[in-house]
Amino acid sequence: MVDIKFPEAYLPMFQPCRYKILRSGRGAAKSHTVAGALVLLSAKNPLRILCARETQKSIADSVLRLIEDKIDAYNMRPYFRITQTSIVGIDPKTGKETGTEFLFHGLKHNISNIKSLEGVDIVWVEEAQSVSYESWETLIPTIRNENCKIYDDYPPCKSEIWITFNPGLESDDTYQRFVVHPPEGALSLSLSWRDNPWFPQVLRDEMEHLKATDYDAYLHVWEGHCKRNLEGSIYANELRAVEAEGRICRVPYDPLKGVQTFWDLGRADATAIWFVQAIAFEYRIIEYFESSGHDINYYIKQIQNRKYRYDTHWLPHDARAKQLGSGRSIEEQLVDAGMNIRIVPRLSIIDGINATRILLQKCWFDEEKTKDGMQALRNYRWREPSAKEKALNISAWEPEHSWASHCADALRMCAVAVQEPERKRKESAQPPVKRYWGAGGDSWMG
Repeated sequence: MVDIKFPEAYLPMFQPCRYKILRSGRGAAKSHTVAGALVLLSAKNPLRILCARETQKSIADSVLRLIEDKIDAYNMRPYFRITQTSIVGIDPKTGKETGTEFLFHGLKHNISNIKSLEGVDIVWVEEAQSVSYESWETLIPTIRNENCKIYDDYPPCKSEIWITFNPGLESDDTYQRFVVHPPEGALSLSLSWRDNPWFPQVLRDEMEHLKATDYDAYLHVWEGHCKRNLEGSIYANELRAVEAEGRICRVPYDPLKGVQTFWDLGRADATAIWFVQAIAFEYRIIEYFESSGHDINYYIKQIQNRKYRYDTHWLPHDARAKQLGSGRSIEEQLVDAGMNIRIVPRLSIIDGINATRILLQKCWFDEEKTKDGMQALRNYRWREPSAKEKALNISAWEPEHSWASHCADALRMCAVAVQEPERKRKESAQPPVKRYWGAGGDSWMG
């Protein structure tokens, strides 16, 4: 081993505490310091450590490589066996496993795996700003050991939840849960680049440049402040109005009215579903559901398990595509399950976004059951222009494809479905257009 030094601001981490909340802007060395602390603790005592983030499509998205780098930096390879997907502790003298194990999982859409993870001593949730309400509600009660031997100088303690993140919006569930309303007795560290004694000059130069050119962005990126507003969010103005007018509240289900669902389909990616009731010229959004990695039968069961009286289930146009395995489309399978299906008309993404802006003026959202959907809508943003586009002063007027896209696309299905009857009514009210055969003989001119 080598003489290992930790930033002074992080030393409270080496004391027992159920929740350890570390938030900062860029350059504070949170991830490196936490990874190093976990390596040291797990070399001394057999620990089962879950390294989690909201979405993890492959092991490449995890912190495995970072932990491996720390093991090498501390000259501790003899104490661990590292494979492409796991890290386990070994006794350097005998080569036998010590009981230390690092696990790497995504939280979102992985409920069954997370619930089965018993005996975890420490869970480290990295990039926690995007963790959803549902994920926290699943994870926290799962990490519940009462007799963990984590620290040599302290008696056995409760299992611990370590949370590292750069704040996003103040309304994000992680910020509300752990900063605005922190658990009793939680260790909460507000850090910055100043707490990193090895802060490199290249980052200092970037920081000073942003501070001089865009001070609000500097406060968010480097000082760890929440974003001051929803700028960059596609539905920024509409969501401000929804919040200001108190349209995020308890929205009860009305059993006398039918429920319509609006879908965005995926398998490896997420499938998102909004549950909506149209009542008195309002759209009352009573629930939002999202998951991934399942076949269509899973979503049929989710619909059936909710004891709503359904009207119509609206699907995107790709629901008509035949699936390779069954040779049947999703539309056909849902019809066979007794569901009343309509296909949302094709409309460009930009026209659909404009329709959603109009829809949001009439929407009420259930505060609890649409919490994750609202978080996604707030984070649905325009794509950042490429370097070439910036050089040519071209704006990238298309949405960024991210974890928030599926939720927003499903709501766009709702907006297009709502708008279509009105569009057809207006078109039918127009007088017929006279057409003339063009001089070229192969074109229409009106």
